[in-house]
Amino acid sequence: MSTSAIRRAGRVTFEDALGSDGGRTLADDARHGLTQTLKQLPPKHLYDTRGAALFDRICELPEYYPTRTERAILERAAAELIATTGAGELVELGSGSAVKTRLLLDAMAAAGTLQRFVAVDVTEQVVRVGAAELTREYPGMHVHGLIGDFERHLDRLPAPSAPRLVAFLGGTIGNFDAAGRRRFLRLVAGLLGDDDHLLLGTDLVKDRATLEAAYDDAEGVTAEFNRNVLHVLNRELGANFDPSSFHHVARFDAEHEWIEMRLRAREAQEVALPAIGLTVRFAAGEEMRTEISAKFTRERVAAELTAAGLRLSAWHTDASEWFALSLASRAAR
Repeated sequence: MSTSAIRRAGRVTFEDALGSDGGRTLADDARHGLTQTLKQLPPKHLYDTRGAALFDRICELPEYYPTRTERAILERAAAELIATTGAGELVELGSGSAVKTRLLLDAMAAAGTLQRFVAVDVTEQVVRVGAAELTREYPGMHVHGLIGDFERHLDRLPAPSAPRLVAFLGGTIGNFDAAGRRRFLRLVAGLLGDDDHLLLGTDLVKDRATLEAAYDDAEGVTAEFNRNVLHVLNRELGANFDPSSFHHVARFDAEHEWIEMRLRAREAQEVALPAIGLTVRFAAGEEMRTEISAKFTRERVAAELTAAGLRLSAWHTDASEWFALSLASRAAR
């Protein structure tokens, strides 16, 4: 049971799991990742308030197809998904601005099953603003906001109040490597009861040009989003990164079938992170990886769900087969 306080405000409850663990995540990840041969940071640290706003801009760019494609699939399939699952509670991992979430909530409201929405996100402002908006839009629905890391704090989820649909959208599962996906999907499988389901969004394998353009737009918004992690390190760990001295790189790795985002040092430099007692040296041209985004096939999705103790029960995609939504339930034991 969580030791952090759950605060109530009318039909909204909040729990701050990040505050209760002392905010160790960024410090630990920086200490570990910046001392590797290939320097790296997990992509969750891109999403502070500024990063979340930049990502919202990315989602509207012409090159960035995943958001609009997934939204179109949900527009077509939401009613069927809710009819199939009978879900009365929606749990969204990495809820963000909850734009696509509303399509599922609308379908639940139309079916007369809607009881509660549980939002899990690392950005406190995103959770709080979204909760206030949603309680106005859906009278009678309870919102529980969990300010936390979905890799570490899923044990803080409240007990289900109705058949539960856990939504992990946007292709975010691709930010894990294969071993990380196995661990995470097993963790999610452990949350599901006999009447619960997982709705998983996955970006599908396609041509290199389309993929690389989606992560390196002409306006440079994605580049600024990528460099935002340096602003986060400066603010939170007292670092002295000069974001303008790093170049944004996005490339498709055909062997692993994933996109990598990196930051490349324009010149040799030394950066201090006094909050963790670390000094990091970059050679000219040296890169730091800030994100991977794996791309999938139906066969790979089904195999990874099976390995986690889940069963693929429905597959929804667009006409071009650029993106897919998978519905899964716990496999029979």
